[in-house]
Amino acid sequence: MTADRDAQAAVIAFLEDPDTHGIGEAVEVITTHSAHVFLAGDRAYKIKRAVKYNYLDFSTLETRRRIIERELELNAPGAPMIYDRVVAITRDSTGALAFDGTGEAVEYALAMQRFAREDELDRIAEAGGLSFEIAEKLGVAVAELHASAPRREADGAALIGEILDELAEAFSDMEEVLGAARLASFLDSVRSVFDATAPLLRARAEGGFVRRCHGDLHLKNIVMIDDHPVLFDALEFDERLGITDVFYDFAFLVMDLLHRGLPRQANAALNRFLARSGDIGGLATLPLFLSVRAAIRAMVAVQTMADRAPDGLAREARTYLDAAIAFLAPPPARLVAIGGLSGTGKTTIAAHLAFRLGPAPGALHLRSDLERKAMFGVDPLEPLPPEAYSAEVNREVYQRMIEKAGTALAAGHAAILDATFLDPEQRVAAERLARARSVRFDGLWLDAEAATLEARVAARRNDASDADLAVLRRQLARGFDAGDWAGIDAGGTPEEVTARAAKALGLD
Repeated sequence: MTADRDAQAAVIAFLEDPDTHGIGEAVEVITTHSAHVFLAGDRAYKIKRAVKYNYLDFSTLETRRRIIERELELNAPGAPMIYDRVVAITRDSTGALAFDGTGEAVEYALAMQRFAREDELDRIAEAGGLSFEIAEKLGVAVAELHASAPRREADGAALIGEILDELAEAFSDMEEVLGAARLASFLDSVRSVFDATAPLLRARAEGGFVRRCHGDLHLKNIVMIDDHPVLFDALEFDERLGITDVFYDFAFLVMDLLHRGLPRQANAALNRFLARSGDIGGLATLPLFLSVRAAIRAMVAVQTMADRAPDGLAREARTYLDAAIAFLAPPPARLVAIGGLSGTGKTTIAAHLAFRLGPAPGALHLRSDLERKAMFGVDPLEPLPPEAYSAEVNREVYQRMIEKAGTALAAGHAAILDATFLDPEQRVAAERLARARSVRFDGLWLDAEAATLEARVAARRNDASDADLAVLRRQLARGFDAGDWAGIDAGGTPEEVTARAAKALGLD
């Protein structure tokens, strides 16, 4: 390995030389535990370091060639605007290095198109710019990645069991940093939850939910390009780690958002992921998957302490492990229904409440407007004809919402039903579902002055709701009795209305 490192020293000097790239500015070099990345003008080149760890071995040139080619194969389909090709760095008879020259190959580099580092999502999050809208796009992007990912035959429980065994072994040397009691609490709890979840993990594998996933899905590996999140740098060095349950893959992103103090964004990503994938039953895996992901980050933080900022990393490791323990003891599932006339702000309030309900990262938010558009196979912003609002269609929309909420509740998760609930039968159906699942039910009825509702409906732009002023006025003329649902004054700002609703739900 020493010889390969010595040979790499010349390659590194070659790649960090501006003359190599024909530019008049310094080449920026980024070094990670396993790679060197050279940012040169509008291009980037990545080589694998000649290193050997207990979990990867890049000590030979042939291995590095194979791994760099696999990285291109995994990432180029989803990010063609970033990934270009693998180039050989060759040495001629004079000892000069070149890209794809005539001499022997001494290294292989992944050639890429450079993107602005400030567009990476971890930096956007640190700057406070990771919006609700970006989070929704994230959920869709991950679901679409999984939809096209190849299925793999594997024992879904064994995949996670192996990770737990490796964690237990690694943690045996980390008691001084993480604390013996904290580690014992995690290891006992995670084994118990794993044993209870194992049959579901096996069933999901048989159902096609184990695929060749991204494997390293956190904010540092996502970049915004043309206002869309692009996933890059998929885990390439170990197929065993890349083959996993799609929800375990997604859980890394959710855990990262929660760790960064972005619970509403985590909930938004979850809801769009579920809307695109339809995998509501997978919610039952989240307590275990979130916990394992957090525990792995705790392990990595301790392992990194020897290289940098040991005090800060020790605190971070303990924070991750505390989160891992908390994920394993989630709050109970519950069902909330939010009704009211058009313009009362049901969807806004539901979105503000969802992340605070039930197990992390919050409730499944089911909106009648989106369910209706999905039924007809149209974009959420595409208006539907009047016949799409017939009594028969309305019954089907509410039935779909009840069924999906029932699946979430059966998985131990929370759900919010967001619809007008103008007919008493619709409200009764929601309450009946909660009783059938033995969970707490809360019905909230939003109400505001007619002038306020009219102003809000008239001001709508880019909204999935097709309700206009004529629809609202018919609703107002009809009049409604919300029964025993808690009345919430929907006048004022979304923050004020959310505070009133949260109080009614016991969340204040």
